[in-house]
This record gives sequence, structure tokens and C-alpha cells, in this order.
Amino acid sequence: MNAMTINVVIEVDRSSPGTTRLARSELAPLDPGQVRLRIDRFALTANNVTYAVMGDMLGYWDFFPVDAADPSDDVHWGRVPAMGWADVVESTHPEVGVGGRYYGWYPMGRYLDLTVSATEDGLRDDGAHRQAHAPVYRSYVDTTRDQMYPSVDADRLGDAEDRHALLRGLFLTGLLADAFFADHDYFGADAIVVLSASSKTAIGFAQRASERGVASVVGLTSAPNAEFVRSLGWYDQVVTYDDIESLPVVDAVSVDMAGDAAALAAVHERFGSRLGYSMIIGKSHHDSPMAEITVGPSPQLFFAPTEVSRRLDEWGRDEYQRRCAEALESFVVGSDRWLGVQRTTGASAAEATWHEVFDGKVPPSIGRIASLHD
Repeated sequence: MNAMTINVVIEVDRSSPGTTRLARSELAPLDPGQVRLRIDRFALTANNVTYAVMGDMLGYWDFFPVDAADPSDDVHWGRVPAMGWADVVESTHPEVGVGGRYYGWYPMGRYLDLTVSATEDGLRDDGAHRQAHAPVYRSYVDTTRDQMYPSVDADRLGDAEDRHALLRGLFLTGLLADAFFADHDYFGADAIVVLSASSKTAIGFAQRASERGVASVVGLTSAPNAEFVRSLGWYDQVVTYDDIESLPVVDAVSVDMAGDAAALAAVHERFGSRLGYSMIIGKSHHDSPMAEITVGPSPQLFFAPTEVSRRLDEWGRDEYQRRCAEALESFVVGSDRWLGVQRTTGASAAEATWHEVFDGKVPPSIGRIASLHD
């Protein structure tokens, strides 16, 4: 077997995602109606850690199922989805030609074979294992029909694509969370408390909330990240986790991006009945137990795909795309001042990148892009 016939995919232990392996398999001939995508590169962030930690709860392991395990293998392997770019290198679908480039969800691998339908803006994964999932998780957007595709000169396109892979999904989650709160007038809050304020989703949310001009946006972060968070300019106040008791007790809402149980519980204890809403978006603190909340409202999980569907119904497809594209372009262009991009190539380097992200060793000022191709 030569390199062109071999797929390599990073698989993680579903019960302990810090354990990984490189799974190799020979590419098989495509069935009718399928396409083969060569995965160019993808982003790895704390959000991917959330996908692994909450994979069973939210069905992320179903995206790219692993073949039945060897009975002698006591590890339940899974494939973590990641946002990135891929090119069609083979097709048996009459409406899908070779050469198209698509943004979407991919496994951390070299190739992906999909059974697809052609759509208005690209492809839809019609595999039986994907039928139960939200449309946004099954969509692959053709760059020639993508309203959000970066519009830059050719010499800047590589960096722009990297930034889109790193920021697009996370920023849109922040945008939708802000829109949810705005629909409820931020529950009358005088303060918006954002946990894990250095995360990319939090930064996107803070930008939207700050520019909306409502309440005071308070960023909670670790001491090593405090100066970086202050430098962003979208938080009115930055407080470290060990100083939560210094926050004035006012009407507030909280947004938890990390799932740090102790920090979330401390916020609830601080604001008590004056906390009008508690939203949970992520769980990058994978070693933290679920928070035991004894005061204030029950934390509510924010599931972005549900909100996407609601906004499409409310705004209409064209208006939804217009709003998102306009806001995303501003955010991505502005990321030049606070986000550096680092790429790695090759299977072993990509696997090492997963471990660095999973272990929390990547500073918030750096975005990691990986490719399993040498």
C-alpha cells in the first residue's frame, strides 16, 4: 500500500480522551453517490475538548463512527469532529465534481468518504448515522457559494482560512448566545459574568455584548491569562477566579465557557438570587466534576444548532447569512491583533497538537491548525 491509498485518523479513548492512537486503513472504492474529501487542515481548540468530553451526551461520537472494535481491545475509540477545509478528490455523485473545496466538520484525519446530496450552497451528509443530527452538523459549504468565505487577496488566503477554521464556529456560537440574551433584555442584568473569558467563544461573545452596549461585561479568568483578557478591550472588568468575592453583588447573568465547577458554584454563591440566568456553553475543564449549585437558577445548556434553526426560522436564510457574514468578517479581521496562528503538518505532529490542546498547554493568544498530510 502506498501513501495515496492509506487513510490515517487520530482516534481517542472515549472514556479518557487524553489517550490516542493513529488508526490506519486502506481506502476502499467509493459507492454510488459518494465523494472522497482530502482533509486539508483543521482547527484544534478547547471547543474540540468539549466535543470529546460531552460526546456521549450530545452525540458527537456519532459523526464519524469507528468500526466495531476488536473484541480483544478494551478501549472504546472515537473520532473527535473538527472544523476545517477539504477538497473533493474523487466522486461518484453525478452532481458533485472533483475539485470543489468545502468548509465543514471533519474527523482529525487525512480523508473522509461521504454519501451526499447536493444542496443550494454545497453538500449534505446523508449517511444513515447522521440522520438524527441537526442540519448545521451535516452541512459542507462550497467556498464558491459561501457568503462567509474570506474575501482577501490570494497571498493572504491561507491565513484567512486558518482564522476562519479557528474562529468561525466559535464566534457564531458567541453571536447566537448574545442574541439569545438580547431577546430577553439580558434578564435585566447590570453585569454579564463570563467564565473562561480568554476562550475564543467567550471573546466573540464579549465583543458582541460590549458593542451592543448593555450592562457591564465582566471576564473571569486565571491569573496567567488576566493581562491578555484585559488587552482585548471588550471586558469592562477582568477578575481572576480567586477574587470572585470582590465582585459587587448586582443583578447579573453568567455564561460559562469552560465547565469549571468550583468557579461556577462560586459565581452562584456570590450573586445568589440576583443571578437571573446561568448559561453553560462548554466543558473544556474536562477534569472538573459537574457543579453542585445550591443557590440561584439551574444552569442551562446552550446548544448552538438549536439556536441556528430558530434564527433561520425567525430571520430567514438570507438575513441570517448576511448578519453572520458581516459580524464574522469584522471579528476575523480584528483577530490579527490578538491571535497568532501556528500550523503543524504530519500525523504525529497533529496527534501531539491534540495532546497540547487537551492538556491546556496552548495560550489563548495562539490558535493551532493541524494537517495529517506531510
